[in-house]
Amino acid sequence: MDLNEYQDKSKQTACYPDIGNNLIYPTLGLTGEAGEVADKVKKVLRDKKGVFGADEKYQLKLELGDVLWYIAQLSSELGFSLEDVAQANLLKLESRSNRGKLSGSGDHR
Repeated sequence: MDLNEYQDKSKQTACYPDIGNNLIYPTLGLTGEAGEVADKVKKVLRDKKGVFGADEKYQLKLELGDVLWYIAQLSSELGFSLEDVAQANLLKLESRSNRGKLSGSGDHR
């Protein structure tokens, strides 16, 4: 499955207020799900000495899927395809790499 196909299929499960004119809902969902990913990693560091077993990896896979779902919905709300978002990101990273700016901070380095 390619990214745009995922985006199209994921829209069929979108159920939130004012779909098509609501940036807030998928943005809040994205931050919540990213927090769940971070929390699961934190607990592995705390409780399992940083050892990720099959179950921990599977649980993270499910949470990453939720992150992807919200990224797809937010991209749709903004009128972007996931392919466009991914391509723009690769172009940005390639530019940074060519200029020796992968390290450091700032959006426009």
